[in-house]
Amino acid sequence: MARKRKPPVQAAQIRGLKYLRAFWDVLEPLRQIPSHGNRQFFMDQYVSLLLLHFFNPTLDSLRALQQATGLDNVQEVLGVRRTSLGAMSESAGHIFDPSVLEPILQDVMAQIETLPRDKRLETLPGVLTAVDGSFLRCLPRMTWALFRQKTTNRAVRMHLHFDVQRGIPADLDITDARSSEKKVLRRRIQPGMLYVIDRGYIDYSLYQDIHDGKSFFVARLKDNSTYQVLSERALSPLDRQAGVVSDQWVRMGSAFTEGDLTAPVRRLVIRDENGKEIILLTNTDLPAEIVGLIYRYRWQVELFFRWFKCILRCTHWLSTTQTGLTLQVYVAVLASLLISLWTGRKPTKRTFEMICLYFQGWAKAEELTAHIESLKKPS
Repeated sequence: MARKRKPPVQAAQIRGLKYLRAFWDVLEPLRQIPSHGNRQFFMDQYVSLLLLHFFNPTLDSLRALQQATGLDNVQEVLGVRRTSLGAMSESAGHIFDPSVLEPILQDVMAQIETLPRDKRLETLPGVLTAVDGSFLRCLPRMTWALFRQKTTNRAVRMHLHFDVQRGIPADLDITDARSSEKKVLRRRIQPGMLYVIDRGYIDYSLYQDIHDGKSFFVARLKDNSTYQVLSERALSPLDRQAGVVSDQWVRMGSAFTEGDLTAPVRRLVIRDENGKEIILLTNTDLPAEIVGLIYRYRWQVELFFRWFKCILRCTHWLSTTQTGLTLQVYVAVLASLLISLWTGRKPTKRTFEMICLYFQGWAKAEELTAHIESLKKPS
């Protein structure tokens, strides 16, 4: 049987447009982009509709967004005319340039303040940044996103730098699924950072590049890595309490990798409560217990990927083109940043649910405001 067609979007299903208006200044640079010919559908309008898509589950397709452009309230607030599905699809997939959003994302990131955090992290030598990549699965018909030969698998890779101290993504790349995470990180190295990376980034020359770039790293190693002990560091009671087994200044590498890493580095062995040993390498001079604590914060980037895919639902693509997918990812990150800017906290499932209930008309504005104000109170 044919799938039952969804009813048209009704005006009563769309609320909360005033909150999009509150962030209208954020999208001001998009309104300065020259129009293309006689086109009447502009990038700031599409980005606003995408934000509405993320905050209102009713608008779960490009056709639903197209129907919303015919509603008086949407037209008044977003300044959009009733737009055809073809015009929206063409604009999103071929005309709008996602890179235009990058300075807007950076501007919003700069407005978000540091979250309350463990006081032991207040004296770090750089901005604590968890780095990792994750696959974004694509549809079989998205042939440009070929992942493996002779299969229908399609995917792209999302490379993310997550600012742990502010609880937000700080840098982002969308690349071919087969691209190297290490090469992308090497391109993005900045001074004054403290990168926390997992075993997928093992590369001594990469560690040296981070050191030469005036930054620091805490990286997990495999247990078969070759090294030479230069000296032992004494362990404090706090180090032992944190499970630190050994802390050594070492020279890493074999004859094959000689010269790749010449920076002074420490090799730490930490045993968790289950008896499993984790081996870390760092070029910092921080206490061993703090190095272990820093590595545990690497999990924050994994939690963001979970939020991004499972809660924000940025795995259902409104466009099948590479440009359209990238644009949707950027707006999803913008939606996350706006929640952080709005609430002063990391976005959570409960807060996101409250926002969605309001945008669908189930929660009152006073109830949403009360929820946001409760987040700002010290716990």
